[in-house]
Amino acid sequence: MAMSESAPSTIAPTPAGPLASGVAVIEKNLETMPAAPGVYRMLNAKGDALYVGKAKNLKKRVVAYSHPERQSLRIQRMIAETVAMEVITTHTEVEALLLESNLIKKLAPRYNILLRDDKSFPYILVTGDHAWPQILKVRGSRSRKGAYFGPFASAGAVNHTLSALERAFLLRSCSDSVFASRTRPCLLHQIKRCSAPCVERIAHDDYLALVEEARAFLSGHSRRVQADLAARMDAAAAAMEYEQAALYRDRIRALSRIQAHQDIHSTAVEEADVVALHQAAGQSCIQVFFIRAGCNYGNRAYFPAHAADEDAPDIMAAFLGQFYADKTPPKEVLVSQPPAEAEIVARALSEKAGRKVAVSCPQRGERKRLLDLAADNAREALGRRLAESGAQIRLLDGVAELFGLAGRPERIEVYDNSHIHGTNAVGAMIVAGPEGLMKNAYRTFNIKSTELTPGDDFAMMREVLTRRFQRAQKEDPDHEKGQWPDLVLIDGGAGQLGAAAAVLVELGLEGEVALVSIAKGPDRNAGRERFFQPGREPISLPGNDPVLYFLQRLRDEAHRFAIGTHRARRSGQIGTSALDEIAGIGANRKRALLRHFGSARAVSEAGLQDLEAVAGISGAMAKKIYDHFHPPG
Repeated sequence: MAMSESAPSTIAPTPAGPLASGVAVIEKNLETMPAAPGVYRMLNAKGDALYVGKAKNLKKRVVAYSHPERQSLRIQRMIAETVAMEVITTHTEVEALLLESNLIKKLAPRYNILLRDDKSFPYILVTGDHAWPQILKVRGSRSRKGAYFGPFASAGAVNHTLSALERAFLLRSCSDSVFASRTRPCLLHQIKRCSAPCVERIAHDDYLALVEEARAFLSGHSRRVQADLAARMDAAAAAMEYEQAALYRDRIRALSRIQAHQDIHSTAVEEADVVALHQAAGQSCIQVFFIRAGCNYGNRAYFPAHAADEDAPDIMAAFLGQFYADKTPPKEVLVSQPPAEAEIVARALSEKAGRKVAVSCPQRGERKRLLDLAADNAREALGRRLAESGAQIRLLDGVAELFGLAGRPERIEVYDNSHIHGTNAVGAMIVAGPEGLMKNAYRTFNIKSTELTPGDDFAMMREVLTRRFQRAQKEDPDHEKGQWPDLVLIDGGAGQLGAAAAVLVELGLEGEVALVSIAKGPDRNAGRERFFQPGREPISLPGNDPVLYFLQRLRDEAHRFAIGTHRARRSGQIGTSALDEIAGIGANRKRALLRHFGSARAVSEAGLQDLEAVAGISGAMAKKIYDHFHPPG
């Protein structure tokens, strides 16, 4: 896609006020604005994008902003904040739409409709780079060779399907390294979820036949696969091979469980995303069902951020553009109402997919039934969210009253540490706001200081908060990007509070961030917590107070997140040893050394002749290993 970009242009504010100043910026840019397709960006004084838009004719589209009296109050505020514009021209309007969607997803301008979603979808992969293919769940880049099936809406949907597929086709799920090191079948073989190809309990050709059956089933040929298994079961039973017939029966049952769990089957729709929008109280929910191979691969609800008066077609168009910005669209996209500029959207999705993508709004038949089901789910999900939002706002108002905050906290950050005797120490931050837990804002901090006394929780907290707020001072010094908390909650007592307060004083933030620590009561009993604030006496709440329960949940979520991060870091070190640091020591040599000596420590203490006695270790490699643990001099 060939594009050209104009440099930002700015003008100084005029005495006529911010709105007139913004109009002047727009008029100045209109002098050189091309009458061509492209994307424009409104920028504020810091260079941040306020709005990203696309147009078939940039000049005709942008000139509307030079007449603010014809715009809504919201757009007038955007114009008033505009001090610069950037323009990128494209060959076509379709290219402009694709670029616009990517820029919105990347820059998250405050005046655009935003799809806030940072989760990639899981897929099932049947690997194609090993003689004995493996079946597994994958996320992110699909760079490994093999056949991918999905997307699935959630990890739960994938895990359930994988478990049933293992029972149905007996394919291995272990990693290649585990597969190579097995000398006897694992537990999965004992419970009839693997055919144990690692020790060749199944012939290679027979295993590949199972792999092809699994691929056929996942590709939409489930009826053929099940009919074939049923025929084999009948033949085995007729031959009085009842044990073999029972195995076929169990495999058929496993496939039936997959289809029963998927809940939706469609003979009319082979591959489609079903997208339904429901609006209420100025908010929207978009429910997406993933139909692949005629089966439901799960559904997910989205709640795009937008102004209360946005129209449904504009929301749908923005959602489709951003949703598929980093995903390949399916053959069909069924929508509950046509998006704005539906033809352009369909052409853009087709260009993204490299094939035709049909965007339609069916009014009858099987496709309409699927849309109605998705719409019902969208309505129910939005109803739950609105109810939860109301309860959440009441709780936040209670927190503000309890701690004497100036207003309802929009962002609460909760901190905790986790370690074992100071090893693998990590700090964790979770975030909550009016919409509940903001998991995309969670952060972890690997404790870096080498001068800390192992297990010094106060010093760890000081490091975490120092790094956190130094970054906020650098990236958002004027508190405009929503990176600053209205309340910081620390898990601990007066000591932890003092350590946190000292950090804020050192950074010149004393009084700018409300700080509270939460400590369990006598015998660390939940329900008897005390809350500490600088300059105030500790306070407690009745055990049945909903605000207490809310704060406990936040504290426990931070604790869960910290422990989970610590365990992940610790488990990542399991299986590593000093041998991994030696160049030329691969999996086979490492395994031979460990089998011979029993441990990496024993290897490090071995003599040169002992190392040479290990199968597969040459004299030169033995010398290399010995020198690694006994450096000359």
